[in-house]
Amino acid sequence: MISEQQKPINSGFGAKSEPSEILAGIDLTGKVAVVTGGYSGIGLETTRALSSCGARVLVPARRVDVARELLRDVVDENDVIAIDLANISSVRDCVASITPIVNSIDFLINNAGVMACPETRVGNDWELQFAANHLGHFALTLGLLPALKMSGNARIVALSSTAHKLSAIRWDDIHFANDYDKWQAYGQSKTADSLFAVALDQRMKDSGIRAFSVHPGGIMTPLQRHLDLEEMVALGWLGKDGQPSEMAAAMFKTPSQGATTTLWAATSPQLENIGGVYCENCDVAAMQQEGPGARYSGVAPWAIDSEQAKRLWVISEEAIA
Repeated sequence: MISEQQKPINSGFGAKSEPSEILAGIDLTGKVAVVTGGYSGIGLETTRALSSCGARVLVPARRVDVARELLRDVVDENDVIAIDLANISSVRDCVASITPIVNSIDFLINNAGVMACPETRVGNDWELQFAANHLGHFALTLGLLPALKMSGNARIVALSSTAHKLSAIRWDDIHFANDYDKWQAYGQSKTADSLFAVALDQRMKDSGIRAFSVHPGGIMTPLQRHLDLEEMVALGWLGKDGQPSEMAAAMFKTPSQGATTTLWAATSPQLENIGGVYCENCDVAAMQQEGPGARYSGVAPWAIDSEQAKRLWVISEEAIA
């Protein structure tokens, strides 16, 4: 079943809106946000924007020393907390570090992720992208739910991607034991992020928590670290000279523009009484339509199906138990 709320609300913002536009008139003084990976790419822009509006931002980071250096003028160094999202024990240690230092959490931005990496196994023979992008954030979110409930009006934002269209959940082989494909694995993990928001919102809305998934847009960030020049040329992102192609120049966003849909989903009063939806370009996305733009706009039904979201929740709970 697809939520009737999955349709644009004509927010007045767009693909190239900047954080200053999204956050105009919004005061976050006294609010607490948690932004995973909030020291690189669009995560850094998200942290900066929330902090500039008065929020205290905690940043779970895999590279703590690097994060503290990059954020030294943005957050307190003690608010950078170690986490390895592909290691559930590390995630639980992070939760144990956060909960004693905050009374409540108002925003949880599940931003960190890996993309199109070589086949890598972690934990219980988990595929890395599903583990880090979904299971780690699943465990982190569940661990922080008591603090999120204390807010009384919290929002959780899961970073999905238009890449969710590359793969629905592979129920018979979620961890790619057979025929690993780095792009399908990435796509499946982004479908999982979207389904997590659907199930989370359904479960938690009566406790004052709303959840959203977002496609931030195409942005050149360290997320592309596993792609070589030849592959990015083949994808049409770069020319052979290593510079952005004409297509990329038209389609891609700056890192700050890439943070705006996340910021809008986390803070916009336009989303009161809405939740569990997939957003793009600072609006609730439309359902995917057939045609030449289908790959890059709208949301595929499998990424917002409530029955599939419930099924994934059960599998995820069992995985991290």
